[in-house]
Amino acid sequence: MEKSDYKNIFVFAEQREGVVQNVALELLGKAHELAGVLKEKVVAVLAGYEVRNQAQMLIEYGADEVICIDEPELKDYLTEQYAQALYQVVMKYNPSILMIGASTIGRDLAPRLACHLNTGLTADCTRLEISEEGELMMTRPAFGGNLMATIMCTNHRPQMSTVRPGVMQRISRDASRKGEIIDFKPAFDASKFKVRLVENVKDDKGKLDITEAKVLVSGGRGVGCKEGFDKLECLAGTFPNAEVASSRAMVDAGIMDHDRQVGQTGKTVRPDLYLALGISGAIQHLAGMEESDLIIAVNKDKFAPIFGVADLGIVCDLNKVVPLLTARLAKEIKK
Repeated sequence: MEKSDYKNIFVFAEQREGVVQNVALELLGKAHELAGVLKEKVVAVLAGYEVRNQAQMLIEYGADEVICIDEPELKDYLTEQYAQALYQVVMKYNPSILMIGASTIGRDLAPRLACHLNTGLTADCTRLEISEEGELMMTRPAFGGNLMATIMCTNHRPQMSTVRPGVMQRISRDASRKGEIIDFKPAFDASKFKVRLVENVKDDKGKLDITEAKVLVSGGRGVGCKEGFDKLECLAGTFPNAEVASSRAMVDAGIMDHDRQVGQTGKTVRPDLYLALGISGAIQHLAGMEESDLIIAVNKDKFAPIFGVADLGIVCDLNKVVPLLTARLAKEIKK
C-alpha cells in the first residue's frame, strides 16, 4: 500500500473498569490539533467489556469516530487479547498515526502491537508535530534526558507513539459534538491465550494520583529524611486537592514510593501549583514538571537549575520556610 492509502489519527482510549483514563482524553486533544493540520479525522478505539456507554464522551472530547470493541474477552487487560483486537482494527482501517498512552498498559501493549504491524514505535514522547511533508515528528528525551531527539517513521505505517500522562492537554468537553460510533467484532484466536487473570489485588493507599492533584508539594534531597516529608504532608494538608511528591533521589533512598516520583523515570505532572522544596532541578526532573502553571522553588543554592524554570524562587533553608508557610496557610483557612 502507498502512504496515501493510510488516513486518520487513531487514539487508543484506555479504560480501566469501564472508566476512560485521563491520558486518553489528553491524546484526543492532541490528535484533534494534529488532525486539523492534516485535514483528517480523529478516531478513538475503545476496547473493553460493557464500555460502549463511554463512546459518546470520547466524541465530546474530540473524536470524530469511535470504534468500539465491546467483548467479554476484553473485560480485564491481558496483552494477547488486546493486541489481537487492536491489530485487526488497524489492519482494517489503515490509520496513518496511532497514539497510545504511556501508562503501564500502554507500555505493554504498544511494543507488541508495533511488532505485529511491522512498524516503528517512538516511546515516551513529549511533543508531537506535523512536518511540512505531512510526516509525524515525535520528540522524546534521549541520552538520559540530556537532549531531545525528534524521530520520524517515514517508511512504515502507522506512525506509532506513546505519550506519557500529563504531557498533552485535553480540549474542553463539548456536549454538542456529533460523531459516529462503529461497533467492531474481532475474530479472536483463543489458542494464543496463554495467560489468564487469577486475581486482581488493589493497593489502595487512599491517595490521589499525583497526575490528578491540583497542588503538588514536592521534596528532593534537601528534605533529607522521612520526618522531613512528614512536614511536607502537613503543608499539603493546608491545600485542597494537594499531594506530596518527590524527586528520584528520595525514591532511590527508599523514603518515597515510586508512584510519587516526578520526572523522566517517574510521572509527568501539570498541577496549578508546584512547590519544589529542596530540589536542585536536574533536567530529568524538570522534564516531568516544567509545564506546571505556577512553580515555587525553595533551595539553599542560588545557582540551582530549578530556579531557571521557577516563577518564584526563595533562596533559603526549606526547614525554615515550610513550618512558617504551613502555620500561615492554616491560619488563613481558619478565617
